[in-house]
Amino acid sequence: MKPAVLEVMRMNRVCRMVLVTSVGSFILVIFYFQSMLHPVMRRNPFGMDICCQKGSRSPLQELYNPTQLSNTAILHQIRRDQVTDTCRANSVSSRKRRVLTPNDLKHLVVDEDHEMIYCYVPKVACTNWKRVMMVLTGRGKYSNPMEIPANEAHVSSNLKTLNQYSIPEINHRLKNYMKFLFVREPFERLVSAYRNKFTQKYNTSFHKRYGTKIVRRQRKNATQEALRKGDDVKFEEFVAYLIDPHTQREEPFNEHWQTVYSLCHPCHIHYDLIGKYETLEEDSNYILQLAGVGNYLKFPTYAKSTRTTDEMTTEFFQNISSLHQTQLYEVYKLDFLMFNYSVPNYLKLE
Repeated sequence: MKPAVLEVMRMNRVCRMVLVTSVGSFILVIFYFQSMLHPVMRRNPFGMDICCQKGSRSPLQELYNPTQLSNTAILHQIRRDQVTDTCRANSVSSRKRRVLTPNDLKHLVVDEDHEMIYCYVPKVACTNWKRVMMVLTGRGKYSNPMEIPANEAHVSSNLKTLNQYSIPEINHRLKNYMKFLFVREPFERLVSAYRNKFTQKYNTSFHKRYGTKIVRRQRKNATQEALRKGDDVKFEEFVAYLIDPHTQREEPFNEHWQTVYSLCHPCHIHYDLIGKYETLEEDSNYILQLAGVGNYLKFPTYAKSTRTTDEMTTEFFQNISSLHQTQLYEVYKLDFLMFNYSVPNYLKLE
């Protein structure tokens, strides 16, 4: 199912206040929202001047104080409004104060030179975005993102994440740096994760850690070989594992199938830009333009022949019962609503 074509403009939203306080070794991040659309586009949403490098404008200034208001800027305002409205409608942002631990911030990659923070979501072009971030933060070490091997892009020491900073430093960056993430149709992303982690023979670590567990819990009369290897997990078994209450009580989902809401905390951290996998190239290059590097750095555009498509996703869900489809949709419902993805036509919800 394609994402909703119409991203309806919701008027009069602006992030009014950011509060980051420490609770012991924990971090508390809370955002408040109020009405005022047009000042968002013309005025810094944080109500303060941003100190930028001499002779340059920060990405936040370029975004919220544009020299010329564009359709792209309006589109991203609509996406921000959608997140705000969903958080409010689901009472997520108004619940008892949510305490974020440093572990909650480990997906937020920091670029000091260009004052940006990127929350990476696996299976949403995060390898290429990590490559780009390595170019941006490498200070000349890298020039072409595609010359960086994929495995090197995922070495944690190559990029600095927000959880490595002190509380005051985190506070400053959340206020003054442009924060962005990329999202994807939730079930297409889920099928992509399944195909990559459970149908590729080289992913033995996933087979051992998750495959064997899934086979043991979800397959009747499993063979000893299947219990030992866990390398032939069926999609139906994977879905049953995800909706099993025992799974959710046992430990958080792996990042490859965890919800974007749980990975990036968009109801507690105000994201200035929300890119979409469906408009990956346009959104990515808009971010690079705001960062002031668009003239010499472009987002990689090659298309993978093995990419998971909407048609593939439809096929994978054909053998999932309507009960399990409904339960799975409930798990990812906030991601569908928050990022304006329609309920797929192939779903048979109860």
